[in-house]
Amino acid sequence: MPRSCFTLQVRPDRLAEYRERHAAVWPDMLRALRDAGWRDYQLYLRDDGLLVGIVETDDLSAAQAAVDATDVSARWEASMAPFFETGDGRGKAGLDLVFDLSAQLRAAGETAPAPMGDPS
Repeated sequence: MPRSCFTLQVRPDRLAEYRERHAAVWPDMLRALRDAGWRDYQLYLRDDGLLVGIVETDDLSAAQAAVDATDVSARWEASMAPFFETGDGRGKAGLDLVFDLSAQLRAAGETAPAPMGDPS
């Protein structure tokens, strides 16, 4: 499953409220992400406001476009825009994968660990 990783910068004076908002994301927004093809989506926030997102999706651009086409996403993004240094949450900076333990183990003929939740 293809994974994507990106960063955003949350305003340091809004960190506590950003965390609160993400502790209880609107159910309609959760469904919109799921229905648009976002899987195993996680956000990590550092104390200086660096936000790192990791998501599994077949095609990040298509999944982003699908969620962007929903009314709930427009409302969510508008409500979250003041939290970001860029003025919105759409200025994601993608990160390149530079190391993959499982891929390198397989390439070396070794056994890679099973993905979490995989019973095999």
